[in-house]
Amino acid sequence: MSYVTIHGKARLLAPTLLAVALAACSGKDDSAPAAAAGTPASPAATAPEPAVSAKVQSMGTDQLRDSASTALRENRMYAPAGDNAMEYYLALRDKLPDDAAVKSALTDLQPYTLIAAEQSLAREDFPEAQRLVALIEKVDPSAPALPRLKQGITRGMEVAVKRTQEETDQVKKNAEDRAKQLVEQQRLAQQQAAEAAAAQQLAARQEAARKESERLEAERQAAAKREADARAAAQQVAAAPKPAAAAPSLRAVSTPAPRYPADALRSGTSGEVLVELTVGTDGSVTDARVLRANPPRVFDREALNAVRRWRFEPISSPTTTRRTLAFQPNQ
Repeated sequence: MSYVTIHGKARLLAPTLLAVALAACSGKDDSAPAAAAGTPASPAATAPEPAVSAKVQSMGTDQLRDSASTALRENRMYAPAGDNAMEYYLALRDKLPDDAAVKSALTDLQPYTLIAAEQSLAREDFPEAQRLVALIEKVDPSAPALPRLKQGITRGMEVAVKRTQEETDQVKKNAEDRAKQLVEQQRLAQQQAAEAAAAQQLAARQEAARKESERLEAERQAAAKREADARAAAQQVAAAPKPAAAAPSLRAVSTPAPRYPADALRSGTSGEVLVELTVGTDGSVTDARVLRANPPRVFDREALNAVRRWRFEPISSPTTTRRTLAFQPNQ
């Protein structure tokens, strides 16, 4: 169990933090993009980047301590490049080579970086594996795992190159096979072209006969349609409705006025209601409904109650009409 000094205070890397860090480390590898897991990174040699970025190296000691503290809290122990605790502490060690707390922090972070390097190697992310190995090597050039990791990277890149070459060879072979198939298909196509020419001549004769048959059938159907249209027109003329008789006129016998709502009367509210009513043959109102009211729902009920009490002279057939009832508080 070791201690990391941040701004002069000793903080214990508790076992819980170690467990969470290991779990997060594993989670990062599991959530790597499918492209990284399924397609090996390009094994082409590139100029190695420094273990600690120039930006981190240019930071002051206080800024490095603050950045390292934040990176630890956010579980950025070794990644992303240029913004992780390992690089911040390595830069601090370069500036404060005798700081025991910084050395202790690097010792605590090294196992996680080692695990991440092995996981990057397993998913063939060779650039990331090389970056992490560079961090480990800067922490401890004699770390026992370094030879194995470097050898694994070299061997993995060789395997990736070989696999790429095999895939290229397979693609080439597939292209040659497709070319042979194309030649055979062209030969068959020429053979079938001659047969198709004869079939087209026969089909042309059959098509001409079909079109002639369709023409005759279309003429027959057109004649039948003209005849049916003529019959339908005659039937429509015969069945044309006679003009409707005029609605009987209504003569009121009794139209009691509506009761003025007490609330509207107290407040001096006026308004009107347009009512649609149906008068039966005996002169009584059989149905009534409000079409429009101003203001709404103030005089509706009293208007309907009054209309339903109205009486008219008997008529020959039920009739629907509309009446507007006005409400004025001074009436």
